[in-house]
Amino acid sequence: MIDLKDLRENPGKYRDGCAKKGMAVDIDQVLELDAQRRALLTEQEQLRAQQRGIEKESGPAIGKLKGQMGKAAGEEKARLEKELAEVMAKPAALKAKIGDLEGRISAIEPGLNALLLTVPLPPDGDVPVGKGSEDNVEIRKWNPEAGPNAPGGKAFDTSKSFESQRGFKPKTHLELVEKLGLADFERGVKMAGSRSYVLTGDGMLLHNAVLRYAYDFMTLTHGFRAMSVPVLVKESCMVGTGFFPAGREQAYHIEESKRGGGNDLFLTGTGEVGLMGIHEGEILDEEKLPLKYTTVSTCFRREAGAAGKDTAGLYRIHQFDKVEQVVICKADESESRAWHKRMIGYVETLLQGLGLPYRLLQCCTGDLGVKNADMIDIESWMPGRGAMTKDGPTGEYGETHSASRLYDYQCRRLNMRYRAGGEGGKGATVFCHSLNNTVAASPRILIPILEMWQNGDGTVTVPPALRAYMGGREKIG
Repeated sequence: MIDLKDLRENPGKYRDGCAKKGMAVDIDQVLELDAQRRALLTEQEQLRAQQRGIEKESGPAIGKLKGQMGKAAGEEKARLEKELAEVMAKPAALKAKIGDLEGRISAIEPGLNALLLTVPLPPDGDVPVGKGSEDNVEIRKWNPEAGPNAPGGKAFDTSKSFESQRGFKPKTHLELVEKLGLADFERGVKMAGSRSYVLTGDGMLLHNAVLRYAYDFMTLTHGFRAMSVPVLVKESCMVGTGFFPAGREQAYHIEESKRGGGNDLFLTGTGEVGLMGIHEGEILDEEKLPLKYTTVSTCFRREAGAAGKDTAGLYRIHQFDKVEQVVICKADESESRAWHKRMIGYVETLLQGLGLPYRLLQCCTGDLGVKNADMIDIESWMPGRGAMTKDGPTGEYGETHSASRLYDYQCRRLNMRYRAGGEGGKGATVFCHSLNNTVAASPRILIPILEMWQNGDGTVTVPPALRAYMGGREKIG
């Protein structure tokens, strides 16, 4: 959620942010509802002040009138009774007005809050303006040089054909999976429908090897704290992390309320949801920031709107496993930017350790989500993608990672703060900043591994970095 005070003071910033992200939000309606609510709250507080003053004054007056009534009779007593009734009626009348204002405020707040949840975080000024992924800008690319961590021990250049560098036409991951018995799509679809699969034998071993390698890399090498998180969460957790309302159609919904349960639940599409939800509603110790968390979790995405896109194979599926990294730091833009670069650097090191060519893409404003101030996608080279020619597939980059900088957007929604700069814990509370990035999502990451490390005889060499997790195996097939 955005800072409402900042929106009041800089409405143009948010109108511009909506336009750049291609999101239609009526900022004027937000401001109008906010102004109405604030006016009613001001009036209500003024009436409460009057009520407190009258109650303070009326106590002695009521006591005095009752004392006089005890000695009065006739018309004098009737006059005193009328005066007493008038004094006692004033607080009641103010209470009724206050109650009426409370009802009017309550009627405004749901609509205002619903609109506020849709206002996107404005993109940073250095994010290129564009309409969608076609306007993303390549930052840099990396290709492996000859050496033990390079597929085949040889250098690879994505601008040249696979066959010219390896001496044979590349097989797609679908062909390799079928030949080597690494997955069973038919039985996966039989059990769970389209975009389902069963990893089998060495396919499952390779899947687990990648996840274990990535998890150890983040925890043992880079000091992130290992965490487990729920993958079935309440709606408040999805709203708090910014995945609702905009991404509701992508989530699987468990309607527990219809079965007598207290809350509906949702399957998460990333471990980020659980990692961020851990400290919802808490005031953190500034000295313990940044918090560096990583988890490996099963993720679920409906892939709504993806009809006809990558329907075959392991690229676009409903269920997968992912190692995710999250950083919660102080509210400092320079610190957030530094962590963003560092988190991307972890992934680059991991991909280089696997010998996988990749490129970094600066996402344009139109390709940012509602919650991102900036986002960098990392795409790995997949020789089996692209156009099919007589010489085999041309190869193509495919997204495998996404690194996001969110400033206080999630933490404001989650009410996650720290007490800044105060001695003895008496400083003002400030909303934290948060960042996240994929470490490894499998089985998608298996596509570049299988296709880049394939051999001319149809076998696949196990990358040296993964062999310790495969019982020392050097080859599949």
